[in-house]
Amino acid sequence: MKHMKSILGIGNALTDILAILPDDSLLRQYHLPKGSMQHVDMETGDRIWASLKPMGVHYVAGGSAANTITCTSIFGMPSAFIGKIGDDELGHLFKSDEEQYGVKCTLLKGKNSSGRSMVFVTEANAERTFAVYLGAALELVPEDLKQEYFEGYDYFHIEGYLVQNQDLIRTAVEMAKKAGCIISLDMASYNVVESNDAFLHNLIDKYVDIVFANESESRAFTKMEEPHDALNVIAEYCKIAVVKVGKAGSWVKKGDEEYFIEPWPGEAVDATGAGDTYAAGFLYAHSLGMPVRICGEVGSCLAAKVVEIIGSKIDIPRWKQAKREIRKLIADYQSENE
Repeated sequence: MKHMKSILGIGNALTDILAILPDDSLLRQYHLPKGSMQHVDMETGDRIWASLKPMGVHYVAGGSAANTITCTSIFGMPSAFIGKIGDDELGHLFKSDEEQYGVKCTLLKGKNSSGRSMVFVTEANAERTFAVYLGAALELVPEDLKQEYFEGYDYFHIEGYLVQNQDLIRTAVEMAKKAGCIISLDMASYNVVESNDAFLHNLIDKYVDIVFANESESRAFTKMEEPHDALNVIAEYCKIAVVKVGKAGSWVKKGDEEYFIEPWPGEAVDATGAGDTYAAGFLYAHSLGMPVRICGEVGSCLAAKVVEIIGSKIDIPRWKQAKREIRKLIADYQSENE
């Protein structure tokens, strides 16, 4: 058995607080347009949470990079995460949730309360509305990082939401490069891409090996309408480019190799976490030395499982099924290429 490659992620340590609402009255009370994602201040964040508590809520560690790192850990990759939490109940919840999946956490303590993403699911069509309070997660600064955090990891994964903190990301990628990591970036949000355009182009050109983008992010980065054209532009900046087109599948490109990956079958009920799990599957297969086509297939297989459930964590039966399908995919490839 070859030694499993390891991965370190950095991102906003957010706890997802999931509440199923009987009607829209709470959304109206806090001026949250249905289906939107709003950033709220600490006061509002605390008030909303207080009004949710009696309804019976579901807590789960979230945040884009943390979701990805949780999945790589379930695959058996030694996985670690750097983030910042408050010294409070939600911070402890986040830590214990991640550790239960075997993730080694470096969670620094901030002054504000822990970040949270309050997710309201309104019954009729399971539409989701988000109220996000970043809190302590926003307090991560370059001075928090130490070179030793990066040593010994094969991969370093960044969520795009952190790119707004340019000095932090610059310091992190320099440390990761020095530690010899393969660096991957999930663009995470088209408005982050738009507002950090020059920085992001430079960052990817100089440091990033693998880029994950969805359709709107790839368009914001390249000014190209067509995902396939965007893929070609992104691939000029990095070794491997991935453009995900939601239910339609994904494009992957490395040098002259380029593939369209059909979506895996799945009954989609909630798209939360699909991009994060796709990245995890892709990086896991990449760590086994698989070609990009297989990496895309593994990412796609995992993403198809998470969209079948509400929230960003795949349940045990679906994980078992995913592992079976992925083992078969990899074994078939290996037997064809022996």
